[in-house]
Amino acid sequence: MTQSDRVIAIIPARGGSKGLPGKNVRMIGGKPLIAHSVEHALQAGVCDRVLVTTDDAAIKAAAVAAGAWVPFMRDGSLAEDLTPTEPVLKDALARAESLDGPFDIVVFLQPTDIFRRPEWIKDAVTRLRSKPELDSVFVANKTHKNFWYQKSDQSWARVYDWMAIYGPRQTRTPLFREDTGLASALRAALIRAGRRTGDHAEVIEIDDTASGIDIHTAFDFHLAETALAWIEKNGWD
Repeated sequence: MTQSDRVIAIIPARGGSKGLPGKNVRMIGGKPLIAHSVEHALQAGVCDRVLVTTDDAAIKAAAVAAGAWVPFMRDGSLAEDLTPTEPVLKDALARAESLDGPFDIVVFLQPTDIFRRPEWIKDAVTRLRSKPELDSVFVANKTHKNFWYQKSDQSWARVYDWMAIYGPRQTRTPLFREDTGLASALRAALIRAGRRTGDHAEVIEIDDTASGIDIHTAFDFHLAETALAWIEKNGWD
């Protein structure tokens, strides 16, 4: 791959939120929620296009004002409560390419995740460009917690047997929570196939409490406002 490969950031933002109506245009940190992700993509400096796919005129206006490209409106059939992300990305990429030519890399960002650093986006794209064997690169949050799952017989079991051995968190093997909505870069071919991470991925490790705030409810929004105010006053670290 070469540095000339074209990159498009796709930010899906529908208007029909039930948990927090109108969340994508709610003001937070002095700007609409959607504007944060648009600005992060622009600030990363690696995206040839920053596309917002939406079915809502108010979201479109806010996204355009923040610097996004919004050349079409998403069909309502792809903006329902249970619509998966993959067909939305596939549709957006196909329509974008019909207007602006092919893209090689897709950056996926969720507008409800605003506690991202633009350098994560740049890092994801850079790693994907430099390693042809990878399908995707994404952010993942480190955790030392134990995880359980419910088996088909309704009994409970640890995800890994070694989780039965307790000790200081510093000595435990960490797990990593996939956070593609914070920052991820993937081959456009993967999106065209209706997939998101592929079989060959690399993780950008983070250990960050604020980035775990995903805004879907009024309480989430309150947490985000509080965290954003603290970061603006004290810095991220």
